[in-house]
Amino acid sequence: MESFDLKEHLTPFYDVFPEAPHRPVIGVTANFNDGMATMERAYYQQVADAGGVPVIIPPLSSQEAIINTLEHLDGLLLTGGADINPLWTGEEPIAQLHRINATRDLPELLITRLAYNRQIPILGICRGVQTMAVALGGRIDQDIDTARSLAAKTEPEAEGKKKGDKKKGAEEAAPAWTAPVKHTQEGDRNLPTHSVDIEMDSMLHEIYQRKRIYVNSFHHQAVADPGPHFHVTARAADGTIEAIESNEQKMLLGVQWHPECLEQDGLKLFEWLVRSADDFYAAKRIHERVLTLDTHCDTPMFFHEGVKFDQRDSRLLVDLHKMTEGRQDAVIMAAYLPQPKMGETFSSKVAFDVNTPKEYADLIFDKIEGIVRGNRGYLSIARTPADLYEDKRKRRKSIMFGIENGIALNHDLANVKYFAQRGVVYITLCHNGDNDICDSAVGCNTNDGVSKFGEKVIHEMNRCGLMVDLSHANERSFYDALDMSKTPIVCSHSNCRALCDVPRNLTDDQLRALARKGGVAHITLYGGFLRKEGQATVLDAIDHLEHAIRIMGVDHVGLGTDFDGGGGIPGLADSSELINFTLALLRRKYNERDIQKIWGGNWVRLMAQVQSQRKL
Repeated sequence: MESFDLKEHLTPFYDVFPEAPHRPVIGVTANFNDGMATMERAYYQQVADAGGVPVIIPPLSSQEAIINTLEHLDGLLLTGGADINPLWTGEEPIAQLHRINATRDLPELLITRLAYNRQIPILGICRGVQTMAVALGGRIDQDIDTARSLAAKTEPEAEGKKKGDKKKGAEEAAPAWTAPVKHTQEGDRNLPTHSVDIEMDSMLHEIYQRKRIYVNSFHHQAVADPGPHFHVTARAADGTIEAIESNEQKMLLGVQWHPECLEQDGLKLFEWLVRSADDFYAAKRIHERVLTLDTHCDTPMFFHEGVKFDQRDSRLLVDLHKMTEGRQDAVIMAAYLPQPKMGETFSSKVAFDVNTPKEYADLIFDKIEGIVRGNRGYLSIARTPADLYEDKRKRRKSIMFGIENGIALNHDLANVKYFAQRGVVYITLCHNGDNDICDSAVGCNTNDGVSKFGEKVIHEMNRCGLMVDLSHANERSFYDALDMSKTPIVCSHSNCRALCDVPRNLTDDQLRALARKGGVAHITLYGGFLRKEGQATVLDAIDHLEHAIRIMGVDHVGLGTDFDGGGGIPGLADSSELINFTLALLRRKYNERDIQKIWGGNWVRLMAQVQSQRKL
């Protein structure tokens, strides 16, 4: 007989668990029936059995409520239920559409999109996988049987494609699907009723370690097109999409069946979600304690388009919302100055009405200061390491000033001191083209390295506490500057030539020389500098980072994304995804101390050293 003695139930907790170990918090979307938010026990029980803490999320469409909810979640489970209104995808409802649940639609589409922006792991089940697709640009079949009937009518056309007419450029043959599978069942929900085939090299295959599994089926809507953010990883024998996963190195997985009813076999998916949520929780905790600094972005290049930094602006890869979503603390924004070619004027190369490079750099910094003034509760200009840590303590995002291309000095040595006093922390000596300071990696060897004026610039930068940045410089300029500078130099956004042989990347000898002088090299996310062919991903970025660590040591590396200047790859596409960099480091077994160094600790240490030599 069950005991109703509360003390008897509490005693084991008092005796054994003075402090409960952390378990990741999984938000579980509730169904809605007859004015009540409800949930089948199987969902929250499987989450608990997998090691998570289930928290029920009612169908509220308040964005503030959703955002605040997401702040406390480590993972999200989108549950099954009634159909989605096809109007959300711009389609009129067909006669065969079953019952929809309008109360759930908007709240769940919003929470999915906002969780996606925040890199929160998501598992979608039945209606949940359809919600994932619709929220992120995909499309659903309103009724599977109707969709299959329409497909059968076009079978002769498909058969023609199978035979192929190479002269007409026909596509590769489509798979020959079987007769329609029954996607509803009258038996027990824990009874598998049909098979699904799983794609190799998918998260689903990694979870099940099988090419074919058997699942239960009670649904009549399905994903028709997963949209741009997902790819199909499992199908039923009749071609119905049964699982989708993220294209972008995110922990997003949706299945059409009901694993919550499949006991141990279904538990595998919940264990995947809880593991992913636990990793996400660990990354969040690191971001709470560690300063995360991106040492190079080109967001000011878009200022002339009237962008809104305080909004989630689709034209930008770095804005206040994306920095918040990616839990990024600070960024060095470069005033990028294009190098005029012979016969060109600088004013013809920029969108604003200015006469000189110095005026242009000042205009960019004025605009950044205006953005900060308008958002002073959330943003701050940082000029020193102390400023960065004070901003993090006060939960403000920091922006630092950088100059990309020394032509900003207008061939006037006095402007080094001017920009140092304005708060600039580094100057990249050149860009894509030789200038009066040094030769570029893609230049014509005009100066045979660093010019005489360039040597004076470097010494003045040392005196004024400015970091000398050799990204974009050629090898001769690099070694000249390394010899001339009295303080260590930096490469704010440069990769490894051993992995991608392009002039902009650093050779192993350069990396060694840089480390010997105490400098740092920060890998960048420009795809063409990560690999010469194919699509670069976060894995390529980590490969470049680890190569630099093997050559230089972990005390000499970091990240300079080049966002808004061409940087951005799947998995690290904008500032909202930067927590994925931490996740990747954790999966490669880096400890928090090393992650702290990589995420800005090395750069800040060097900045402090350079600024300590300031004699203004």
